[in-house]
Parts: sequence; structure tokens; C-alpha cells
Amino acid sequence: MHTLEQLTSGHLTGTKHLSISQSLSALPEDILSLADSLEILDLSNNQLRELPNSLSKLKKLKIIFLSNNQFEVLPEVLGQCEHLEMIGIKSNKIHTVPSNSLPPKLRWLTLTDNKIETLPNSLGERPSLQKLMLAGNQLTQLPATLSQSLNLELVRISANQLTAFPDQLLDLPRLAWLAFSGNPFSQSNTHIESIPAIASSTFTIHQQLGQGASGIISTARWNTVNTDFPNDIAVKVFKGGITSDGYPADELKACLKVGQHPNLVQSIAQVDEGDYSALIMKLIPEHYKNLGLPPNFDTCSRDTFPDGFTLEIELIDKIIQQLKDVFEHIHNNKVSHGDLYAHNTLFDQSGQILFGDFGAASMYHMLSDEQQTKIKQIEQRALHYFVDDLLKICRKEDRNTPRFQQLEMQYAC
Repeated sequence: MHTLEQLTSGHLTGTKHLSISQSLSALPEDILSLADSLEILDLSNNQLRELPNSLSKLKKLKIIFLSNNQFEVLPEVLGQCEHLEMIGIKSNKIHTVPSNSLPPKLRWLTLTDNKIETLPNSLGERPSLQKLMLAGNQLTQLPATLSQSLNLELVRISANQLTAFPDQLLDLPRLAWLAFSGNPFSQSNTHIESIPAIASSTFTIHQQLGQGASGIISTARWNTVNTDFPNDIAVKVFKGGITSDGYPADELKACLKVGQHPNLVQSIAQVDEGDYSALIMKLIPEHYKNLGLPPNFDTCSRDTFPDGFTLEIELIDKIIQQLKDVFEHIHNNKVSHGDLYAHNTLFDQSGQILFGDFGAASMYHMLSDEQQTKIKQIEQRALHYFVDDLLKICRKEDRNTPRFQQLEMQYAC
């Protein structure tokens, strides 16, 4: 994080990444002094309502973050930034997206948690568009031109007001990660009782293990001897409101609908007490580690891995077979995971996996047979990308083996 004092004093000359959060109500003119170097501009958590036309003088600007400000209209000057690829402007008050506000090289657009009812046709006229985050708006339809978005790989349209599934997405050749729960067309009266409901008073939360967009996961202990469940448990307490993937309540429903599988993180009970919702899970043994890391700015929608990390082809093969079985189990229950990634997968040294994180999951049993078939095909593409990523980290001495070559041909992207 930088300060205005550093900027105005000239101490940031030549910087590529500028981040300032000081209740700004206007863009500091001194930012323009970085026109020859600035590539990433983060002005999140301020009080900005508009941007001046002079922003377009930042000729090297590739990424801009404007989340948690006071914008009501997506600034048109963004469309004049010739090298701008990524716009992140969550949790504002945006109700209007002008057709000329989208830059020509747009690759990644995040407008989560705003008040947008319609989007311009120009959205589908940005050929580089790869990632589109629109959860938590008031959209009633999507532009028909999105059928032209041939490079679009990840879409989040959950928690909107869509009355019909946007069929223009279904035949996109690269779409692999799709979340659409929490819309009128995706509502279901299906009652799910795959695990019992218990009271929050039966356990006490202890050490926090992690925190995601939809909730906090912690270890917990039973308050009395409980012979119905394992002793070692973890509890995910869901947050309220909107996440980048949709409503936490929809995550819980999808997780319950999927049910049990040996390679899924095991859910054993739930808590539903009005404003307190939680999922109780069997605690994952410590020897399990994350298989991958989330995408970064460069990969956009593809997983990353630690430098030097490789796997033997035997382990990769074992992981793939388990993944395929998990995939079929999930889709046999008419659920699309929406986030089929290595970074949502845990594995041990023997290649045994545990798969989880249903934050982007969507039930699709209410859709037509043709739509259901295409939803499964979309997620099948995610499985192929997953395997492709694993093959890229296969150790070099295994890449000439018959099994590597078979898998490479079978899961070619």
C-alpha cells in the first residue's frame, strides 16, 4: 500500500504497481506522472464517483481495481485505455455500463455486487474476453452478442434476476467454469436431507483453518460425547451477502445435493438457525496438501503451481481416475461444480485426493435435457483443462512414456 505523500513527493517515480486507499474523492493528478511506467492501479476502498478523461494518458495501464467506491456508472474513460485488460470494480453502486466504457483489449471484467440491470452489446464484441464476473447484480438477460465471445472461459452470473438460462453461453468453445445459481430460472423446491441438521450449541469452534469468499473454516469440538459423528471435525460458518460466486446458501444446497463420495470432503451435518448457517465436516488429515494454486493475472483462468513442482505420471494417472469418478458422481446428482480446479483439490503422497469448495456450484435438474447435456459438456472441458495443467507439471523423464502420451491425446485442449 502506498500513500499520497509518497506519490506527490516523487518517491514512486517509475513504479509499475500503485495502490492507494485514503478516502480519495478524486483521482490525484500526480498519478499521471507515472504514465511511462504504471501498469497496475488499485484505488479500491476510497470514495471515488468518477474518473477524469486524463486517465487515458496512462498508456501502459493494464489492470485497474476500483472496488468499494461510490461509482454509479462504469467510467467511459476506461474504454479509451488502449492497453487496459482487466477491470475489477466490485461492491459499488453501478447501475449503468455505457457501451464505450469497455476497452478494446478487455480480458477480465469483474462487476460483482452492483446494481446492473442490462449490459451493452459491446461486451460480446471484445474478442479477448476470457473471464466475466457478474454475480450479485439485477441482470434480467445477457447480451446476445456474448455468443461471439469465443475466448470466454469463466463466467459468474449467480445471484441475478435471470428468468431463463442464457443459451448464448452454451455453445462457447472454451467456456469451462460457469456459475448460475440464485436466479429465478434456477430455483428449485427440492428438499434435501442428505445429512442431519444439528444445533450450533452442540459444538465449540476452536482454531481457524482458512477463510474463503463464502465462509470461515475452523476446527471444532463436541461439547458432549457424540457417538454419531467423528471426533475430529471442522466447521464452515457461512457469511451472509454476496460472494464472487453467488449466495452462500446456494453453495450449501449444492453441497448437500451432491451427497457423499470417497474423494469429496465429507460433510456430516449442517446447522440452519436463521442467521447462522454452517456445514460440519470430517477434519482433513494434516498430510493432505493443496494440489495447485489459483490463477494469477497472467494465466487469468488457469491454475498455477509452485516453481519446480512436478508429479510422476503414475500419480497424475491416479489423480485423473479419481477426478473422473468425482465428476460423474457430481453430475449424476445434476450439479455443476463450476470451479473444477487443482487449487480446490487436496492430495497426499500416494496420490489420494479430496475435492471440495462448492462455492460456485449450481444445481441444474430444473433445466431442459438439452441444456443439461451442454452444462455437463462445459464442465467436461474444465476437466480437460485440469488434466492438461497436470500434464504440464509431469516430470520430464515421464513425458515419453506411453501413458503420458495416451493421456495427452485423450485430454487434448
